[in-house]
Amino acid sequence: MEGVELELERRSKFLNNLIQQKKKAKEQQDQKDEFNVRVRASDMPLSVQNRAFSLSRELLNATPGKADNKRLALALKKDFDSAYGPAWHCIVGTSFGSYVTHSVGGFLYFQIDKVYVLLFKTAVEPLDHQ
Repeated sequence: MEGVELELERRSKFLNNLIQQKKKAKEQQDQKDEFNVRVRASDMPLSVQNRAFSLSRELLNATPGKADNKRLALALKKDFDSAYGPAWHCIVGTSFGSYVTHSVGGFLYFQIDKVYVLLFKTAVEPLDHQ
């Protein structure tokens, strides 16, 4: 009888975990819809992605009409450098190609409205001056 109770408890925990994951996924989708964001590729924690989305939306809303790509790139780079350490790079535009190497957990390529944003971090290693 004890084995059956343990199995029921295990299944209950599993189902609760699935429900929580589904709720979290729904919240994330709602937030993406709110910001009008479409993620193209990502190797970045969701909380960090959301920071990029909200800052981008804030800056785009502050400049109605044509987006100031240079200003958006600079603002994202500076914000991420101060929040997550140095060596963030940001490319913003409507048409560009790229091939980059990034640090693990530091890559995000997304579209917001009609603007594409590539945000990535590279490793910083001190130079050995001997």
